[in-house]
Amino acid sequence: MSIFLEQGSVILFQGDSVTDCGRSREDTTDLGPGYPGKIGTLLKTLYADRGYTVINRGVSGNRVKDLQERWQEDCLQLHPQLVSILIGINDCWRRYDSNDPTSAEVYEQGYRSILARTKEIGAQIVILEPFVLPYPEDRKTWRVDLDPKIQAARKLACEFGAHYIPLDGIFAAKMIADGPQYYSADGVHPADAGHALIAREWMKTVIGW
Repeated sequence: MSIFLEQGSVILFQGDSVTDCGRSREDTTDLGPGYPGKIGTLLKTLYADRGYTVINRGVSGNRVKDLQERWQEDCLQLHPQLVSILIGINDCWRRYDSNDPTSAEVYEQGYRSILARTKEIGAQIVILEPFVLPYPEDRKTWRVDLDPKIQAARKLACEFGAHYIPLDGIFAAKMIADGPQYYSADGVHPADAGHALIAREWMKTVIGW
């Protein structure tokens, strides 16, 4: 079932570098060239008369704990009617590149706290599943850390009645035909085709388009 968005709704995208995608910090209306930008363009094209405001507040390198710290300023104060969140890959990655792990339990606890605060303002929630593609080869070893976080995200989506987009599974299915490098050069940051796929799945799930 798609989400009903009233005239003039504020739609907020939150997350890490996959959401950030080099957006301008000087121009707060800039959505960047990634999936939020593609979705914003589609919404303006398809629903020009509805006056939606689309905001991107993704920050490269963020983990759940970073969202917790900035949630008041970068979410609640913006009064969104819809909050779309993609977070988790850095909670996994820092274990492997910095020996700074985040357990699935801590990830779930932190994620639950921001979802609870979001529910308090009456916003609808979309949770995008964190994902990793099996390229380069070492990314395959990340599954032991990421898979429990994916399960936590699924659990929280059920708990909070969020719309859920299973990106890890979606990418896994698509790369069988196209190969992982078609969607991401490093298994984490989407290529243009990867961002387009995320945008398409978001529009399908949220708007029913």
